[in-house]
Amino acid sequence: MSSNALPGPSRRKTLVSAVSGTVTGLIAGLAAGVSLALPAKPVPVLPASGRPRFDGKVVAITGATSGIGRAAALAFAAEGARVAFCGRRTDLGGEVEQQIKQAGGEARYIKADVLVEAEVRDFIDRTVAAYGRLDVAFNNAGITIEKPLHEYSSEEWDRVLNTDLRGVFLAMKYEIPPMLAQGGGNIVVTSSSNAIATSAKRSAYSAAKRGLVGLVQSAALDYAEKGIRVNALIPGTTDTPFLRKAANMENAPEPIWRVGLNQWVKSNVPGLGRLATAEEVAAFALALASDDFPFMTGAQMVLDGGKTAKAG
Repeated sequence: MSSNALPGPSRRKTLVSAVSGTVTGLIAGLAAGVSLALPAKPVPVLPASGRPRFDGKVVAITGATSGIGRAAALAFAAEGARVAFCGRRTDLGGEVEQQIKQAGGEARYIKADVLVEAEVRDFIDRTVAAYGRLDVAFNNAGITIEKPLHEYSSEEWDRVLNTDLRGVFLAMKYEIPPMLAQGGGNIVVTSSSNAIATSAKRSAYSAAKRGLVGLVQSAALDYAEKGIRVNALIPGTTDTPFLRKAANMENAPEPIWRVGLNQWVKSNVPGLGRLATAEEVAAFALALASDDFPFMTGAQMVLDGGKTAKAG
């Protein structure tokens, strides 16, 4: 989800207004050959790790047809992992699988919705059947619905909580047995900076993401002696399709979206003053999923460019 709902509900309104208000100026600017849609701040190029940290390992990822999950699937495969991933959108899933295979990696897309227990179980069962084991799980699937608490329908509330929190429970329920059978594993869960500092109109999303922190902490203690480490990744606002959907700007032309977003970032994003990229968050997920930190479990690892530092 990840994990990256649009910061500031009332501020989201500001973003939509900013986007709408730039349309006329943008069209004129583009006609004059002026590029108004440049990033607000330059995004650093991530260095290659230089080593296949996941060579021979099997990785399962939920919510990997776009955004952070997609970037993680590509990155895990690039470092030697055999990647099984799920999501609801078969067209995007097929594209990600094909992209990995064209680059020489090994991947398998399996359609599954984390709301449906039988589909989650099937996803993990098919992963283990195909590859013989499960070393790493990156539980990333998530959604958001933003409105004042009393305006949620029970169905909307349940859909957010059941996707973001119950979906992770279901994934872990079926990921852990094969890890126990082989003597260990590593689980990374995408929470959100909204678990630490949130704002209005995000009660369902924040409750789910904060709940994930408690889930991770308790599960880490359940399985520490069994060789399974469990950690939470807490990203700040990330430039993904999830963000556009949260802003109700899915159908806006890319240049218009980018200009409005840049204007909003200047006023609303503290610290580094830009959004994270999906690739940056995925790189952090890989670090947590690697063997580089064998003493880390039950942790809440924040990657938010300074967002929660200011909120605190």
